[in-house]
Amino acid sequence: MHRLVDLLRGHGENVAVLTETHRLTYAQLADRVAAAVPGIGDTRRLVLLETRNDMWTLVHYLAALTGEHVVLPVPAGRDHATMVQAYDPDVVVADGAVHHRRRASRHRLHPDLALLLSTSGSTGSPKLVRLSHTNLISNATAIAEYLNIRESDRAATTLPMSYCYGLSVVHSHLLRGAALILTDRSVMDEQFWDLFRRCRGTSFAGVPYTFELLERIGFDTMDLPTLRYVTQAGGRMAPERVTRFAELAQRRGWELFVMYGATEATARMAYLPPDLALSRPTAIGRPIPGGSLTLEPLEDWADDDVGQLVYRGDNVMMGYARGPDDLSLGKTVDTLHTGDIARRAPDGLYEVIGRTSRFVKIYGLRIDLQQLESSLRAGGITTFCTSDDGHLVVAAARRHDASAVQRAVTEATGVPACSVRAVAVDELPLLPSGKPDYPTVRRLARGAGHSTVTDLRELFAGVLQKDPAGIDPEATFVDLGGNSLSYVAMSVRLERMLGHLPTDWHQRPLRELETMARPVTGRRRWWASTLETSVALRAIAIVLIVGSHAGLFELWGGAHVLLGVAGYNFGRFCMTSVPRTERVRHLRSTIAWIAVPSVAWVAVVMLLDDDYTWTNLLLANKILGPHDSMTAGRLWFVEVLVWTLVALLLLFWLPGLDRLERQRPFAVAVAFLVVGLALRYDVLGLGLGREAWFTMLAFWFFAIGWAAAKASTTLQRAAVTAVLAVALHGYFGSTLREAMVLGGLVLLIWLPTLRCPVGLTTVAGVLAEASLYTYLVHYQVYELFPRHPMLGVIASLAVGVLLTYLLTLLRSRFSSPKGTFGRQSASRSRQNVDLGAG
Repeated sequence: MHRLVDLLRGHGENVAVLTETHRLTYAQLADRVAAAVPGIGDTRRLVLLETRNDMWTLVHYLAALTGEHVVLPVPAGRDHATMVQAYDPDVVVADGAVHHRRRASRHRLHPDLALLLSTSGSTGSPKLVRLSHTNLISNATAIAEYLNIRESDRAATTLPMSYCYGLSVVHSHLLRGAALILTDRSVMDEQFWDLFRRCRGTSFAGVPYTFELLERIGFDTMDLPTLRYVTQAGGRMAPERVTRFAELAQRRGWELFVMYGATEATARMAYLPPDLALSRPTAIGRPIPGGSLTLEPLEDWADDDVGQLVYRGDNVMMGYARGPDDLSLGKTVDTLHTGDIARRAPDGLYEVIGRTSRFVKIYGLRIDLQQLESSLRAGGITTFCTSDDGHLVVAAARRHDASAVQRAVTEATGVPACSVRAVAVDELPLLPSGKPDYPTVRRLARGAGHSTVTDLRELFAGVLQKDPAGIDPEATFVDLGGNSLSYVAMSVRLERMLGHLPTDWHQRPLRELETMARPVTGRRRWWASTLETSVALRAIAIVLIVGSHAGLFELWGGAHVLLGVAGYNFGRFCMTSVPRTERVRHLRSTIAWIAVPSVAWVAVVMLLDDDYTWTNLLLANKILGPHDSMTAGRLWFVEVLVWTLVALLLLFWLPGLDRLERQRPFAVAVAFLVVGLALRYDVLGLGLGREAWFTMLAFWFFAIGWAAAKASTTLQRAAVTAVLAVALHGYFGSTLREAMVLGGLVLLIWLPTLRCPVGLTTVAGVLAEASLYTYLVHYQVYELFPRHPMLGVIASLAVGVLLTYLLTLLRSRFSSPKGTFGRQSASRSRQNVDLGAG
């Protein structure tokens, strides 16, 4: 039972795991695993494990194996009702907790069975691959041997642990005492590469789509001095792309391993040595150590060097499981008929040239086209399904809407909608023999000029008031012109669709988000919603602001929390990797989206009463006065925010400062924080006293948020937290107020997202989305209810929400695809910055 723990402990003080916040040696990892074993149970059971690339998942996966349980890994953030219903696991490890469904297993589990993996993640079938301890060890040993994994290696987890490829990286590195850099960040995320460099990463793995992303982000120019090798599997990569990356590897001093495998072989069956990647980019290479490949003759093939590829080795699965009764079976498979048609070259290398059965592999998912047709037919859609140029191609009969067909295929397979070409036909095309005419299906799909969109693309179009057909799947939310208001709306709606909202979703291309999108079937768990902390703080703060001003209660500090949130989102969304001119344009647009409605509201109020003066109209009342008016400070938050952004726009227009920030983002943020603290402690001797709370001297709250956004290590976050705590001490002269501000901003620094009930997420999203307009109008609204502060607060919030809705509707009318404003301003001029609502 404890052999695995002993193996880990045998690597001693070698670094085992690195994350953004933790560093564990093998001895420490062994201790954590041993401590987690009793929590899973001492009776051998079937354990369903929700996986993320994090410490919790790794420890509990290893603990389950140590306890000799049978592990069924599934990706986190999805609905696993079908799998739970089909296999009835005894234990579910999810949401940071171990849920015991029963104390003893109701299953008969074969003694050799260790792991169950999905065959394809494709058509909703519960068919699983049964893998033994021998399978896992033999494949990890072979991989470690041909990759020459060393104790000094550090591999980043670019693939999910629920996927055999991602899990093989974990197994092979732990076997050799090497380190894992655990992260769920995308290779598109600049912070992934920051972590990779900081941890001195030596390798990472990718499917073909990963390499498409690498080309888009300028991987060929990246400085990665410790990179030793890169592996590719999960489907055939275009030979020309293999050549490009092999040439890049040769120039930059690292190696490219192109590999071939299947879940049924635990992971790997063949590999192409790096020295052959340039000369033989079409080949899958040679068998892995301990394995062998042969060709089985095929009918209608005259070439003796061509046949069905058959693999033998200790890593070949025990067999398939189609239900819980199969978990008691021993090994039923000795050889693996891959279904691939391959050619063996004179030099012994194999090249796959086709398929014997109707399987395709897209985005690392193996799709059974026959089962897909059956699945769609069961849903009332009669189709012929094939593939063409890396896409699923589907022809549907009886006048089905192509968009609906595409969504059905996406739901059934899990591939992104941009990889599905659907066409509606009156009758499905047949060959004279009566068999499906798949070449005609491909021609029809090409001729249709596929333009269907998914629910996700329609969501982006609806929130951003854009034409769905004009949305580029390679664009991010930032690229598509998201603004401060649409960011909140999108984050809440997107979480409902994805089930789990990645912290960097705004920087991921739509195409990548589509790969995560899954329909939520069945009954969602009431606690399973994710809410961004910045959104939650905006909602809470606006309620506190309105309630305190209306006299319902006195809980001050909401506006200062919002100033910190504004700085946090400035760091996240304005200080991105886009060119300097784009940064400036985005900042200018952000200022307009805050200032224009603020000035417009002041103008309206000035027509009705004398609350505001011409200095309010300039958003400069705190600068120009008059300072003795009862309403002088009402808009101080908007004024401070707008003029802070104006100053930063002018500063970052300077090429030198822009360049420095890109090189040292945290250091630059800290430098501005130092300036803010100098103002906070009145180094200049201005002697403003209490008035400093509500002037530009409160800039240090903004700077704290900015520094928090750029803090990428535990030490940096701890330093920002310490500075916050010290600077807040005695600032307001109110312990409660200081504690509230401290609590809110500490949450922002350490906890980017919160788990909360779905209904609460919706309410928070609505309030946060309306927070700017609520802040502007609440002074005039709650005064209408002088004796009923509760009504005043409710009315203020309701008016803010209603005004937000009406203005969004108005913008939608003017930004339709036919309008000039929609084509130019709404689509290109706004930056996704969650700053505007106060």
